[in-house]
Formats: sequence, C-alpha cells, structure tokens
Amino acid sequence: MKLEVIATCMEDALTAEQNGADRLELITAVTEGGLTPGIGLVQQVVRSVSIPVHVMVRPHSRSFVYSKHDLDTMIAEIQAIAAAGAAGIVVGSLTSEGVIDEAALEAMLPWAAGMQVTFHRAFDELEDQLAGLQTLLRYPAITRVLTSGGPKPAPESVPAIRSLVEATGGTTLRILAGSGLTLDGIETFIEQTGVSEVHFGSAVRYGRSSLSPIDPVQLKALSDSLLRFG
Repeated sequence: MKLEVIATCMEDALTAEQNGADRLELITAVTEGGLTPGIGLVQQVVRSVSIPVHVMVRPHSRSFVYSKHDLDTMIAEIQAIAAAGAAGIVVGSLTSEGVIDEAALEAMLPWAAGMQVTFHRAFDELEDQLAGLQTLLRYPAITRVLTSGGPKPAPESVPAIRSLVEATGGTTLRILAGSGLTLDGIETFIEQTGVSEVHFGSAVRYGRSSLSPIDPVQLKALSDSLLRFG
C-alpha cells in the first residue's frame, strides 16, 4: 500500500516524510486544485527528502483544455522538473469535447522520459472513465491515474473505483484514489475498492483545512493504519 501526501512547502515535505508518507505530490495553489510549484521549491524538496517527489504540471486553473502556449509552458516546466531530479510529474489534458487530449499527451510525454507520470483528476471530468483508461493504456509512460471515481468524493464512488481497479488489473497502470478520504474510513474503503495507492491532502492537516500545516499525529496514525495492507 502506497500513501501519497500533498506537499505545498518544505515544511510539508519534511513532515510528510518523517511521518510515513511514501510519496509526495508537490503543488502550489492548493485551493485551486493544485498548480505547478516554483522550480526553486522543487529543487529544495528533491534535495531534502528521500521519498519520491511527483510535481504537478498545470499552468492555470481555468480548465484542463490547453492552448499551444499552455503546452509550451508545460513542456518547459517538465524540462525544469526533470533537471531538478524529481521522480515524476502529474499532468492531465482534455479536449473541448471532454475526452483525453492525446495530442497534448504526445507533445508532453517525450520530455518526461525517465520519470513516472500520473494522469490527474482531469480524469474525473470524463463521462466514460473506462474508455478513458483504454486511452491512457496506449501510453506506457503513464503509470497511474489519480481519481475519485467521478465528480463525487472517493468514499461516495466505491463501485466506480472498484471497476477502475479491476480494469487495470494485470496492466502497468495503477489507480491512485483521492479526494474526500479520511482516516476513519480508509481501511473499509481499501477493502471495498482494492486500491493499492491512496492520496491524502486536507484530511491529514490541522483542522482538516487545506491551508493548514500537516498534522504529524494524524499522518502517523494514517500511515500506521495502512501497515496491515502491506
């Protein structure tokens, strides 16, 4: 079982590593769903922790539909993130028709060689997520999908997430469940869905506020509760 934790600053990154996180998703603008952090922060975090650092590549929060200028920006960010030594990137792109933008992926992925690639929650805007998986499976560089199983929080989408887990069985693609997960319900959620990776943000912060620091007691309790799943 892998535990990914959102980090927005150096203090988050260090607290997360010290209290059981297996991987970081490094972002800024958490209230906008996460945008690309500054390269200085990326460099500092990568140098300071030993767990994998996956960096959000998202130039704005207007939509997941990107222009050529946006793509040029994203490619430049990917190049800088790779040079900083990050283990992975987190990206996602849709067409104006609401399906995965394969042309955008094909423009970005060559620059991510050597890094893991997560397709982020743009996936939750797809009408047909199983068809979306089939699209993503055509791109071996993409190693996981961060999803709540649709527009609702993950705990309300157990059947959908279980279907996604089953559809990716035997493939190189992993389902990373996130959004709305809590320490209280996580063990039941894992048992019901079969996920092997979970993603936490506000639930492990003081007051469950996305703008608060990570609460080491809550994070350690979560990490300890996941040990039974290996």
